[in-house]
Order: sequence, then C-alpha cells, then structure tokens
Amino acid sequence: MAKAYKRHIAKTVTWRIVGTIDTILLAWLISGNPYTGMQIGLAEVVTKMFLYYLHERVWFNIKTGVTKKGASKKRHIAKTLTWRAVGTIDTMILAWIISGDPMVGLQVGGAEVVTKMILYYFHERAWYRIDYGLNKRRKKTNSV
Repeated sequence: MAKAYKRHIAKTVTWRIVGTIDTILLAWLISGNPYTGMQIGLAEVVTKMFLYYLHERVWFNIKTGVTKKGASKKRHIAKTLTWRAVGTIDTMILAWIISGDPMVGLQVGGAEVVTKMILYYFHERAWYRIDYGLNKRRKKTNSV
C-alpha cells in the first residue's frame, strides 16, 4: 500500500507537466498574451497538483470497474470525466482572477475540456501499463 502513494505522486507530477504545457498554450492563444498564459499555467501547478493527488486517492479507494482482470476502460473514462470537471472549474477561476476577464476564464476552461480529456485519457492508459508503485502487477487483458 505504501508504494501506491509513490505511484500517485509520480502520476501527479507527470500529469501536471502535460497539463501545464497545455494550459499555458491555450491561455496564451486565447488571451493573446504569453505572460498571462505563463501566469495561469504556473498558478495551476500548485492548485492542480493538490487536487490531482486528492482525486487519485479517492479513485484508488473506489473499486467500481476493477476486477481480478484489471480496470475497465469505463473506469478510465469515469476518472477522466470527474478529473476534467474538477480541473476545468479550477482553470476557469484562476484564468478569470489572473486575466481579470471572466470571458478569458470561460474560454480557456471551455477549450481545455476537449484538449485535457484527450491528453488525460492517454496519460491514464499509459500509467496503467507501468508497474511503478504497485505491490504486484495486475493482470493485463484486452479490455484495458
């Protein structure tokens, strides 16, 4: 069980790198200001790492969609959707506060819904194939 914490921390860090790059680029394109994009992306580093770690811990304790054969694609999709809801709300609030414009917050959050769900799904699938932090490897099946 102790190794699972290391895994969740590693997943948190790798996802935050991917997510921050995506946020910086989207915020820059939408606001037209690279400095605003950097501010929003870097502010998210703190909030999102904390929120992502909590999300991972909650889902680790939810056994729905997990069998002896492994986790189902439906479980990965459910995790993707719940994380995206948390992440989008956080992004919209931060983008609004940093840019001073609620429309920038809504636009960045709206664009992120699409890009981040795609990126998160592939991040989750990649991590499912990695043994790091697992006490024993789950048996892989074609359903994963």
